[in-house]
Parts: sequence; structure tokens; C-alpha cells
Amino acid sequence: AITGITLLAGFASTVCWPISGWLNAEFGWRATCLTWAGAHLLLGLPLNRLLIPVGVQPAPSAAEQAQTDGLSGAGLTMALLAFVFAATWFTSTAMAAHLPRLLQESGLSAAAAIGIAALVGPAQVGARCLEFVLLQRFHPLISARLAAIAHPIGAAGVMLVGAPATTAFVLLHGGGNGILTIAKGTLPLAIFGPHGYGLRQGLLMVPARFAQAFSPLVFALLIDDFGTRALWLSAALGVLAYAALTFLQRRAHGLA
Repeated sequence: AITGITLLAGFASTVCWPISGWLNAEFGWRATCLTWAGAHLLLGLPLNRLLIPVGVQPAPSAAEQAQTDGLSGAGLTMALLAFVFAATWFTSTAMAAHLPRLLQESGLSAAAAIGIAALVGPAQVGARCLEFVLLQRFHPLISARLAAIAHPIGAAGVMLVGAPATTAFVLLHGGGNGILTIAKGTLPLAIFGPHGYGLRQGLLMVPARFAQAFSPLVFALLIDDFGTRALWLSAALGVLAYAALTFLQRRAHGLA
């Protein structure tokens, strides 16, 4: 179900990067930002409001909430998952904000950078189809590990080779990001079960929201100073996320 909900959304960058490029060329960056802000308010907000259930769930009792928190014996797992989500959302948001500019830093023209950046969408959808058809047979930790290491591999190619490696980088990043978007929902469910899923998910995503808020500014400053070498940060975060997921998988086997 989570894969199905996010499947077509993977094409957002394929559609919106060219639109953003055209709006910026014709009307400037301020009008472009205001256009997307208006889309959020006039389209996104009403659609989300329509999806809110009519009935309101009762608040959990103190005993249920303590059981939901599950911090006894699960604190390390919670902390590692929170780190993985924060690290990967930092990179995802940074790329969503700066990918065309980053590709230009490798030597591509603006038009070529936007065209290659638009490949993120098909890569995300392709990876989600793979997740739905093949990888769902395995524990989500396996697919999450593969997804976490995809960005560092692609980033290494860009930093070593430059423009010739940009297409592979975008496809790897897009594929990894597409699976990680699903893993953010499936991993807590697979590890902790459905009881208290909403509350636990909210707690896990708090660090990710802060990382998401700061990443566009941080990555813009890094690109200003270091160009494509800014990818060292996102690649390092991906490697650390991979290491954390590997530890969680081995820990899960040890507890089984």
C-alpha cells in the first residue's frame, strides 16, 4: 500500500524541474517560488484536508502510550532509525533544491542539467516498481541498505569523473531515494509492528524534519565554496546510514 501511494509521485521532479526552469527564465526566481507556494496552498492544502478522516481517534491511555513508546530495549533501534531518516532526508531535500545547479558545477549547461535532473523521476518510479515486484519478498532493511549506498556510489563518480558520470549519479540517487521514501514507512512497521505506528513514526521523524529544514541552506553554502565536492557531505551521510542499517539488520538476526 505504501509503495502504491508513492509510485506516481516519483514523476514529480520529471514534471516540475522543466516547469521551474521555464518559470525562472521567463519570470525570475521570486515568481517561481510564489507559483509553487500557491500550488501548495490552493491544491495541496485542500487535497490533504479532504483525506483527513471524519472520525477522531481517542487519545491513548498512559499505559498504552508507554507501551507504544517501547523505549525499554528499543531505544538504540529508535535512535539509529531516527539518524537514518535524518541523514537520508537531508540528502533528499538538498538534491531536490539544488540538483540542477550541482550538475552545472560538473560542467553541464543549464538545459542539460535540467534534462538530466528530470531523470530522478523515472529512476524513483522504476525503483519503486522493483520494490513492489521483487524486493518486497525481503526484509525492508535489505532494500533500505541498497538504497542508502546508491547515492554515495553515484556521488563518487561525479567527484572523480565529472560531467560524464552525472547521468549515472542521478539514476542512482533517484532509485535510492525512491526506495528510501517507502522504507521510511515500512521499516518502523516491520521492526516494531502496527501498534502505536503513528506515534512512533512521529517521534522518529522529528530529527528528519529539522535536517530537511536546514539542508537547502547548508548545501547551497557548500556548493558556493566547494562545487561538486559538496557531495562529500551527502556521500558520507549515505555511508553512515548504510552502516546504521547494516548494524540494525545484524542485530535483528541476533535477536531472532
